[in-house]
Amino acid sequence: MKGRWTQIVLDGVGIGELPDAHVFADEGSDTLGNLSRVLPLRIPNLTALGIRNIVALPNIPPADRPTAAYGRMAEASPAKDSTIGHWELAGLISQEPLPTYPNGFPAEVIQTFEKEIGRSVLGNTVASGTAIIQELGDEHCRTGSPIVYTSADSVFQIAAHEEVIPPEKLYQLCRIARRILQDKHAVGRVIARPFVGADGQYTRTRRRRDFSLEPHGRTLLDILKDHGIPTVGIGKIDDLFAGRGLSIIRHTESNDDGVSKTITAMSESGPRFIFTNLIDFDMLWGHRNDVEGFAQGLEAFDARVPELLETLRNGDVLVLTADHGNDPTTPSTDHSREYVPILVAGLHLKSGVNLGTRATFADLAATVAEYFSIAGTGSGTSFWKELILHEFNQTYAISGDS
Repeated sequence: MKGRWTQIVLDGVGIGELPDAHVFADEGSDTLGNLSRVLPLRIPNLTALGIRNIVALPNIPPADRPTAAYGRMAEASPAKDSTIGHWELAGLISQEPLPTYPNGFPAEVIQTFEKEIGRSVLGNTVASGTAIIQELGDEHCRTGSPIVYTSADSVFQIAAHEEVIPPEKLYQLCRIARRILQDKHAVGRVIARPFVGADGQYTRTRRRRDFSLEPHGRTLLDILKDHGIPTVGIGKIDDLFAGRGLSIIRHTESNDDGVSKTITAMSESGPRFIFTNLIDFDMLWGHRNDVEGFAQGLEAFDARVPELLETLRNGDVLVLTADHGNDPTTPSTDHSREYVPILVAGLHLKSGVNLGTRATFADLAATVAEYFSIAGTGSGTSFWKELILHEFNQTYAISGDS
């Protein structure tokens, strides 16, 4: 083992459509590129690492000497959602996408759910979570019927007023839904969406909870934990893996909080694997087609990149990547089928290495496994030997905790 491997997923920050984007109705999607065409992006630290060397960005010149290794990864799984994207980043490639319900859930699902909970439901449609509680909140408060809705993602969401169906009772309804939604209806997440307010003026609370589908096979997190290597999930990582394979779970309130908690984890002693998701790019700006918010979020993250780099010690590795695209400049508010960036930095790693186009996100998991000198999931091709210096290899063959 060596030091601390930290990988941060900039949720939704894709860098250009994949060759099969047309199958997903995502032609022309290019989250980072299109943003830079609409607004002047100021991301000097990401540029210095080499992000402009991966993809053309208007008005941003490439770095003459990138300080990180750089490249892009394609998704081998036939999907574009966060759950399958993160599973593939952890070495688990899926053969089928998770089910989605653009016309609402079928009668067999809703009727079974209503029978189990002993009451009817409202909604059963694709909707914005903030809009549907304004639309159906009064009726929900009058009848006590929970509001069921979905989105372009593989989710079954249940909204309820905290004074009508208290959060703990709502969580129980979600557990029932999670038990029902298996096999062909195995959605990625069942989500509890509590809200408060009155008379058509409702707001969601922070008591959201996700009830996730377990990965369909072993992931890098399972393997690392089995080898006694601490695994730290920051942000919604535990939701995406149903808590499996994680030694430490730290939830976050924002991208900025996520970066701060990541720096804290990087500062702790001993070898460890730190897996962070920064959700605001996707949740707050991508899904709402908020171009300015997305750009400002990227610039805010860029401003904190030096802190991340300054926290690195000998033997540590920092990776910046993504799980899919979510282009706010297109009419769609859905995820987009895109390549994702990969930037890899460390004090004793080669800089300026072009990692090219990787065939699968699982290449990253294979690289982590080689870094920790363990067998991985069997998927992906490691690029670790392309990064290491001879001095690093000799010095940290056994341990790099310093």
